[in-house]
Amino acid sequence: MTKTAIAPDPGARLPRQIPYIIGNEACERFSFYGMRNILVQFLVSSVILAYIPEDQRQGAAKDVFHSFVIGVYFFPLLGGWLSDRFFGKYNTVLWFSLVYCIGHACLALFEDSRNGFYTGLFLIALGSGGIKPLVVSFCGDQFTVANKHLAKIVFDAFYWTINFGSFFASLLMPLFLRNYGPSVAFGIPGVLMLVATIIFWSGRRKYTRIPPTRGEDPDSFFNVARTALTTQAPGQGRSGALVAGFGAVLAATILLLWALHSWFGVSVPFWPDDFHFVISACLALGVLIAFGGLGVSMQLDRARGKHPDAAVDGVRAVLRILIVFALTTPFWSLFDQKASTWVIQGKAMTVPHELWWWPSWLVKEASQMQALNPLLIMMMIPFNNIVLYPALRRMGFEPTALRRMGWGIVFAGLAWIFAGWIQLKIDSGASTSLALQTWPYLLLTFGEVLVSATALEFAYSQATQAMKGVIMAFWYLASTFGSLWVLLTNVAVRNDTVTAQIASTGYSENAFLMFFFAAFAFVAALAFALYARSYPLQDHYRAV
Repeated sequence: MTKTAIAPDPGARLPRQIPYIIGNEACERFSFYGMRNILVQFLVSSVILAYIPEDQRQGAAKDVFHSFVIGVYFFPLLGGWLSDRFFGKYNTVLWFSLVYCIGHACLALFEDSRNGFYTGLFLIALGSGGIKPLVVSFCGDQFTVANKHLAKIVFDAFYWTINFGSFFASLLMPLFLRNYGPSVAFGIPGVLMLVATIIFWSGRRKYTRIPPTRGEDPDSFFNVARTALTTQAPGQGRSGALVAGFGAVLAATILLLWALHSWFGVSVPFWPDDFHFVISACLALGVLIAFGGLGVSMQLDRARGKHPDAAVDGVRAVLRILIVFALTTPFWSLFDQKASTWVIQGKAMTVPHELWWWPSWLVKEASQMQALNPLLIMMMIPFNNIVLYPALRRMGFEPTALRRMGWGIVFAGLAWIFAGWIQLKIDSGASTSLALQTWPYLLLTFGEVLVSATALEFAYSQATQAMKGVIMAFWYLASTFGSLWVLLTNVAVRNDTVTAQIASTGYSENAFLMFFFAAFAFVAALAFALYARSYPLQDHYRAV
């Protein structure tokens, strides 16, 4: 039977439930960025890290921050799985939001308790991560083919709203921390998260809710992948299964070595002392995904006949998407350091109160410079859509999603070259104005708009209906591995051999690492461009 294509309806209107989702996102993002963007500033001078020598607290604060970020972007796997398998997007978002609120309460109540504060960070990572892949895809579920042309506008508005909340949080929370202390500064984001939960709950009767698969889909991604790995083809070996098995054994070995070293005190010659659980678990997960995906791709055609061709082709499409996501991880290693490395750099700079245009009445802390990021995004998104992209099309260059993402990684690298130049100026002993950080923020933000805002639309359109929540979780997992690169780098610079090599370059450790991350981004952008040339785009919006 031939399917009749459903044309978009030019007169279609936005679904009436969209404002509830957008309002929820604005408040939730204020709560998240409100606590996230003061976390390093608080930890460096708090009793939480008082047991660490003062000259090591900045590095320890960065480790705590990036471990928290890893959790935030790891738990989308759990949220996506629970939603797709059991509870559906609406219920999963609502329940994880309540956990999120409890985490905020812990931060406000346990500012002097390491265990209580870290419990709060864990609960926020669990709650924020659990809902992260679902709110975006839940928003996409409200559209059909008839009004899908409006989805891009909503996704841009969605991303604009994220940054609206982030702007005020980044600007105001450092001042609340400075003037009223951590209980108030961490308490206000908690109140906003409660408001976000109430707004989301208020739209419950208007939402389109797509039922979860409940594991009943015989042609789901994981069922097709399992069939591919376990099917024996006559006259053929099982190289794919061996590759996937090797990955599983290697992942288990990594966790075993960590347990032997950390729990039992066994000395493992090649195992770094600083490879804590977060690093070890992320390495094991990365190995499992990489070798498992490779093994499935090697034997995927064996699933044909036992599963429809469309399901098998869908799995192959997902595996291609995962490669795209993997190539963006260097971008996130640069981006998330604006809330750690750049904040620490800013504290060594001079706030330029003497400049006539500097808002001295408002901007008093280096961490407030993070407000530039969402402010610039709110200006760049409409500029790109109204001015830049149409101009590029008139010149014969189509700014496809993959092209935008590749160039975004390049601009992130340029931002870190500028940040490295600022660090050289600081290292020379010259008085360095905090206003100079405006330029790295400008370049990094332009890169973020090209990568992250685009990826919200890209990830949803490329995922099959049954896997939308999980594939969105894999997209957010890219940030987990981005922070993993940062943690691995921090481990490396604690090695005497590495620090000696850095010293031989004539650069300080901070300056060297900034140029290193810039080069890392450029290499990733080149690999991304090469892969994107052959990537087959999909369209998986629901028909009705």
